[in-house]
Amino acid sequence: MKQAVKDIKITFLGTGTSTGVPMLANDHPVCLSQNEKDKRLRASILISWDEFTYVIDCGPDFRQQMLRENVRSINGVLFTHEHSDHTAGIDDLRPYCFQMGAVPIYLDAQTLKSLEQRFEYVFKTENRYPGAPRIQVNLVDQAKFILNNVTVTPIKAFHGPLSITCYRFNNIAYLTDVKTIDLSEKEKLKNLDILIVNALRIETHPTHFNLEEALLFVEEIQPKKTYFTHISHKLGLHDSVQNNLPENIFLAYDGLKIEV
Repeated sequence: MKQAVKDIKITFLGTGTSTGVPMLANDHPVCLSQNEKDKRLRASILISWDEFTYVIDCGPDFRQQMLRENVRSINGVLFTHEHSDHTAGIDDLRPYCFQMGAVPIYLDAQTLKSLEQRFEYVFKTENRYPGAPRIQVNLVDQAKFILNNVTVTPIKAFHGPLSITCYRFNNIAYLTDVKTIDLSEKEKLKNLDILIVNALRIETHPTHFNLEEALLFVEEIQPKKTYFTHISHKLGLHDSVQNNLPENIFLAYDGLKIEV
């Protein structure tokens, strides 16, 4: 019998774009900022309820993020797509494998194919390196599924030409690297308490929402609250941007915790 989940907690492990902020070898004012909210690791969240904890995306800063938040255990990782800023930390799942055995991962067939090529030693079934992380593959299509009493709805969007999988957990949705999304998928985003979505920069970009596009998307979806993530230094200083956002729209920052 399905039990009610009291509260879902979100921790923003990282809120930066693929280069992180500050970007290497860059003297942009945001990269030189001393405000901790302007320092952004690669985009990822921790989502937890009851005694369960999942990670969405496992990028190159995964180890640092887990140490910072003192995450002692996880129940699995959900991947949005194959790009390195969302997957390159897969080897750092090893300590959790030592603890729990194979770590469940959730991803579409396209992302799995890419990871099998790039991280062959992780997915080998014979003559495995003994220290390689062990994972349990769960393929995600467009069907809803249940994770420990929470309904997860996959949402298909496009990162330029690349199809990606975003996720809705009850009334919280996490969308990253989105540029376009079909009307049928937008229907899955009705009646949200929390929308988390990318807002890369001020100027337009071929594969990401810029700030204007993200704001128009929020106006269309009408969630109760919105948090922008996957942010580059070109969006501007955190405090300056936040001061000009509409009511109930917020710039997320690394370490931010929210509860629904």
